[in-house]
Amino acid sequence: MLPVQKFLDFNHHQQLFVTGNRILLAVSGGKDSVLMLHFFKACGIDVGVAHCNFKLRKDEAQRDEHFVKTLAQSLNLPFYVTHFDTKKYAEDHKISTQMAARALRYSWFEEIRTTHGYDYIALAQHQNDTIETVLINLIRGTGISGLHGILPKRDKLIRPLLFLTRTEINHLVDENNISFVEDSSNASTDYVRNKLRLEVIPHLQNINPNLEHTFAKNSSRFADVERFLNVQVQKIANEIVLEKADGTYISIDEIKILDPQKLLLFELLKPYGFLETVVEEIIEALNKQSGIKFFSASHQATINRDYLIISKINTEEHLHKSIHINDDEFEYNGHSFLLQFTDELKFEADKNKIFVDSSALQFPLIIRNWQNGDRFIPLGMRGFKKISDFFIDEKVPLHIKSNVPILVNGNGEIIWIVGMRQDNRYKLSQSTKKVAIFELKIK
Repeated sequence: MLPVQKFLDFNHHQQLFVTGNRILLAVSGGKDSVLMLHFFKACGIDVGVAHCNFKLRKDEAQRDEHFVKTLAQSLNLPFYVTHFDTKKYAEDHKISTQMAARALRYSWFEEIRTTHGYDYIALAQHQNDTIETVLINLIRGTGISGLHGILPKRDKLIRPLLFLTRTEINHLVDENNISFVEDSSNASTDYVRNKLRLEVIPHLQNINPNLEHTFAKNSSRFADVERFLNVQVQKIANEIVLEKADGTYISIDEIKILDPQKLLLFELLKPYGFLETVVEEIIEALNKQSGIKFFSASHQATINRDYLIISKINTEEHLHKSIHINDDEFEYNGHSFLLQFTDELKFEADKNKIFVDSSALQFPLIIRNWQNGDRFIPLGMRGFKKISDFFIDEKVPLHIKSNVPILVNGNGEIIWIVGMRQDNRYKLSQSTKKVAIFELKIK
């Protein structure tokens, strides 16, 4: 027997859905998602089944699709399936295969949800998934939101199995003779999540046999802390943030007395997309001259006498342009550029030209304005240097540095501070077979 009442109690406590809602279930065919499907079916809830074939495991992927389709048909449930060229998407967008799969499936789930009238999308993540997520966030660096891990509900996504551990799921599947398919990649330690699950977490469980329960309690506490912080930040915003026709004004005097300053200013600026490193530089610049600008992808922050002024960037083309491999000529912000390729291994000492090992380039490239937090390895050096510090060392005036174009590789690394210095990672070497030449045309 399935613990249906425990399932319903968790749903009620977390307010995941209400009677009459239609739920789209993301079903891979593995233990977790198949068990979730049986829970919903046992409760008589109106559901549909969605399955993604990522074309990553050849015969296994076809097996999984057939299994889920047959299961949905046997239960007389609507079945939706799609096929993704995941590897191509990952290559085109210069991201990992896992990130590509995540982006593709969530976009498709939402499309099916809206098109077919479902209220929520249910994902079969459980307590052990939360442990893995928190550990990954801690390893990579995280804020408070990363410490609470996976939330039971976020927008239209619900996770109704978060009351169960992996051991409990295994027991329920065995006890109820539930059929499923096994993903062979789950046994591979090539992925960070698998490595944590197979090699790290068992050691933690030896130290604390109730690890899942402990993490669940901690996650709940951190979620409460995040909610409390959001309330406090909103109170502060109501007091010190002033909305005007030309932008958002925040008193510099009020910023200076925030405590803790970096945390609260970061939270105030987070809706505008400013990174933590940029917030640190804003704080450092509060006592400097007016006119200093800081950029996020969508906004700029300007120190202007008594206020930090946040304004939306209206001309995206002015600050961001894609460069493709066939763009032998391109324009950006009043500058003209040439791009050519040659098999001749050559180099010229010209500040308006750079000679790059073309095998290191990942197209499309980006040319954009300088942003606070940018860093590179100056040609001839080994260590990183902030571009803001480079500008200071080179005595570049404020009104000029704000308009210096920056050439960026598809992987996010800076290639060239145009007209000033190339990045050392992109210099020619004895192994270079093809040279890309970028030239700033002087009018």
